[in-house]
Amino acid sequence: MNRRPPQIVAFGGGGFSMEAGNGLLDDFVLGLTGVERPKVCFLPSASGDADHYIVRFYRAFSPARCQPSHISLFRRDTGAGFGGDVTGHLLAQDLIYVGGGSLISLMGVWRAHGLDEVLRECWLRGVVLCGLSAGSLCWFSEAVTAFHGPPQRVRGLGLLPYSNCVHYDGEPARRDGYHRFLGEGMTAGYAAGDGAALHFHGEALAGVVSSRPSAEAYWVAAVGGEVSEMAQQVHWLGRSRTLTAA
Repeated sequence: MNRRPPQIVAFGGGGFSMEAGNGLLDDFVLGLTGVERPKVCFLPSASGDADHYIVRFYRAFSPARCQPSHISLFRRDTGAGFGGDVTGHLLAQDLIYVGGGSLISLMGVWRAHGLDEVLRECWLRGVVLCGLSAGSLCWFSEAVTAFHGPPQRVRGLGLLPYSNCVHYDGEPARRDGYHRFLGEGMTAGYAAGDGAALHFHGEALAGVVSSRPSAEAYWVAAVGGEVSEMAQQVHWLGRSRTLTAA
């Protein structure tokens, strides 16, 4: 029986598609499975199942280190590594990795195919869920997306009862939009910069890890009409690797 707790790792930005040659975040989520060659399924829905994105996934998650597969919802060919039973395949995974792109498109196609409920069941069963950008925003009750232009409020899956903002250090318009939405009543939540990843056990933040020594993450809330940011302690994964090598 799978005894892993429900876990989500929400990258503010990073992983194989943003940090070529820096596998710290990808190694971290693989390690959370506790399996020598974990089953890893990539969901590139937010990119419209872009071919180049899928190819990059298979290069980063090779059969030498895991059992990779992907599911395409925008294509007649639903993907590789399974017999077309999307629900059964997802429930059998150790790790589900969601790519970046359009959060609005991702949520629309997931809800149309019923993946919102399937992913909730995966989470409850201990399948590790992770992703960057749209693949981070999707797990929260509310999110700030700016893929289609100015920042917008979007409803996520609600597995985590907070709001979320990604690319917090590199896109000032997102930060400004997040503060404005919080002032208008948006649920308080977490902001993460590129390289920072929020690690949740159940609904509680267990810690923040990073692939860059300067990455930052914050708890952000509107208090008394003013928006406040509380910096979170961040553990740089490269420090652990350096100590081990020494």
